Amino acid sequence: MPWYLYLAFKQLFPSGRKFPFFTAISVTGVALGVALLVVVMSVMGGFGYEIHRMIVDTQGEVQIHARGVVNNPAEILSVVAAVPGVAGVTPYAAGVGLLEYEGKPSFPAIQGIDLQHVESVVSLNRFIIPPNSLDDLDDDSVILSQQLAISLGASAGEKVTIYSPLMLQKQQKGDEAMMPRELRVAGVFEVGHQQLDSNTAIVTLRRMQDLYGLGHAVHGFNVKLAPGEDVDTVTARINAALVPFPSLGAVSWMESFSDFLWVLQLEKNMIFFLLLFIVIVAAFSVTSSLLISVVRKTREIGLLGALGGRPRQVAACFCAQGFLIGCCGTVFGLAIGLGLLVVRNDIVHALARLTQREEVLVRFYQFSQLPAHTAGTDVVKIVIFTIVISTLAGLLPAWRAARLRPVEALRNE
Repeated sequence: MPWYLYLAFKQLFPSGRKFPFFTAISVTGVALGVALLVVVMSVMGGFGYEIHRMIVDTQGEVQIHARGVVNNPAEILSVVAAVPGVAGVTPYAAGVGLLEYEGKPSFPAIQGIDLQHVESVVSLNRFIIPPNSLDDLDDDSVILSQQLAISLGASAGEKVTIYSPLMLQKQQKGDEAMMPRELRVAGVFEVGHQQLDSNTAIVTLRRMQDLYGLGHAVHGFNVKLAPGEDVDTVTARINAALVPFPSLGAVSWMESFSDFLWVLQLEKNMIFFLLLFIVIVAAFSVTSSLLISVVRKTREIGLLGALGGRPRQVAACFCAQGFLIGCCGTVFGLAIGLGLLVVRNDIVHALARLTQREEVLVRFYQFSQLPAHTAGTDVVKIVIFTIVISTLAGLLPAWRAARLRPVEALRNE
C-alpha cells in the first residue's frame, strides 16, 4: 500500500485512540444523505413497480383494443394465440352500470371475463377472499371489490340488482323494456390498489354481453406473455398478425400508461437531484474538516515534503480521506436506508394514528401499503454519485496541502 494511502487511513481511523469527532461527523452526514436517497428513490420506484404489478396482474402485459366492438372474437383469439411469445389470451367486455342493494346505489366499473380463458392471463383466484373462489362465478352471479361490497353492505350469498345503460336507452326510446338483472354475490376480491378495490364488479362475459346488447361481440383482449419475452417485441408481432384486421391494435402496458410513467420518472429524477444536495452539503462538512486538518497538521505536512513526499502524493492523501469518508458513509447510509424501508409501513401508520388521520390515509392512498422497490440501478447511481462527490470534497484541502512549501511549513507555529 502506498504510504499516502496508509497515512490517509490512519489519520481518519487512528489505532489505540477514540473514534475522531471530525470523522464521525463527516461519515454521519454522508450516511444520512445516502439513507434519505435510498428511502425516497425506493418509495418512488415502488409506485411504478406497483402500477406495473397491478396492470399485469389484472390485465396482462398487452391489451388489444378495437374501434367499436369485435364481432369475430374466436378468430382473433386463435390468431393472437399463435403469435410467438404469447402465453395466453382472453377476451373481455367492459363498461359502467348501476348496482343496487337494499336501496343503496353505486356506479362501479363492470368487467366481463371469459371463464374459459381468463386464468391463462390473470390469476383472479388469488385475489378472491376465501372461502369463495372464481369457480363460484356464473352467469347469474357477480364478484365485488372489497370496498364496493363494504359500501353497499352486501356479502357473499346475497343478491344485488344491476342496471345497464342499454336498459335506460331502450326505455327512453320507447322500445321493449329490459328488466334489471338480479345477481348473487359470489365473492369479494382485493387487489391491493385502492381504486380497483373501491369500485369494480366482475361478471361473466356472457352476462356482460347481455347487459350491453353485444351479442357475441367483445370490446377487446388481454394478453399474457411468456416469461422472459420483451413486451415491445411481442407487441410488434401481435400488430403484424393483426394487419388483416385494421380496426384492431395492440398496445403494451407501458404505452397505455406512458404519460403517467413519464411523469413518475420525471418526479423520481427531480427528487434524486434535489436530495443529492444533502450529500453535497455533507461534502462541504468533509471539506471543512479536512481544511482544519491541513491547518492543524501544517508542520507534519512540511515534514512529509522534507522527507521526499511529492506535492501530488500529499494531495492524494487528502483526496483519499474524502474517498474513505464517502465509502464509509455510503455503507452506513445503505444499511440505515434499507432498515427504514423494512419498517416504513409501521412508521407511516404510527404517524397516521398519532395525528388521527388514518381514514384520510385510506381514502387518498392509492395502495393498501406504502410501496417500495429498490432497483439495482438506483443503488449503483447513489453509490457512484456519493463517492465521487465525497472524493471531490477533498480536492480543496488537497490543493492547499500540496501548495505548502516544506521550509515554510516546518517554521509554522
